[in-house]
Amino acid sequence: MSLLYNTTPNKELKRRLLLEPQKRITVSFYKYFTITSPYEFRDSLYVVLANLKVFGRIYVAKEGINAQVSVPCGLYSKMEKMLHEFDPHMSSMHMNIALDDNGRSFWVLRLKVRPRIVADGITDVSFNSSDVGMHINAKTVNLLQDDCEAVFVDVRNYYEYQVGHFNKALSIPGNTFRQQLSIIVDMLKKYKKQKIVLYCTGGIRCEKASAWMRHHGYENVYQIKGGVINYVRQARVQGLPVHFIGKNFVFDQRMSECISRDVLAHCNQCGNSYDSYQNCKNNHCHKLFIQCPACADQFNHCCSMFCMQRLLVS
Repeated sequence: MSLLYNTTPNKELKRRLLLEPQKRITVSFYKYFTITSPYEFRDSLYVVLANLKVFGRIYVAKEGINAQVSVPCGLYSKMEKMLHEFDPHMSSMHMNIALDDNGRSFWVLRLKVRPRIVADGITDVSFNSSDVGMHINAKTVNLLQDDCEAVFVDVRNYYEYQVGHFNKALSIPGNTFRQQLSIIVDMLKKYKKQKIVLYCTGGIRCEKASAWMRHHGYENVYQIKGGVINYVRQARVQGLPVHFIGKNFVFDQRMSECISRDVLAHCNQCGNSYDSYQNCKNNHCHKLFIQCPACADQFNHCCSMFCMQRLLVS
């Protein structure tokens, strides 16, 4: 019987990844649908993906699946086919291929069963998560960018918005999606009769957010199909202007995808223009922050003098 979890130390897995001869492709996908037995679903899917040498992070819940994975390029088509055949609800599931990929996004396969595939904090039993906003493509997105009646709303975390976003987009305060949903309905009241365009990295958060807005009486709600990743890919393929500027933050080892040369953020320590995130080298802290090369040298890749000193004595 195949093991249904990893037993190899992370350090060894990273070493093996660096030695891999084949190139890898990073892909994200999600699907909201009812999974009656999440643990059985998880175990069966683990076997399928492990046999295809897939790495990544996948969440399974009764409400669906949310995944970011890395697969050898030669096995991508096979993985896509097997996923589409794994469950009837996944037969038309959209696959979002990364825009800027070094092939080292993941080095281990982790599948976890969670209460929700996105932590939303919604407890309203009358909420219908399937009543979502209208999906729009890159061409329509660009038309709405020029529409003075359209309001673009970023439903990602503020630290994601900091390094890249759509022109004139609003950012919803909050450190988590749960906090943002508790704020967004009242915050956008003055725009209720206008066209609300929601977007996120790959589509999963704006899918839930658009349904939440509609649940509270917002009628003209749109969401970018496949999120920023799919929008940029479509626009580039079709030769359309790309209205997302800066970097697209991603939740893997890459940290971000470069969309344009615009640098929107600043080093958290010296204030100079810079937009690359890293985690504090002090593992007791591990804070995510923006640090320019000069400050990285000065603080030994730590977020503060305190962390640097703690690192030196540990």
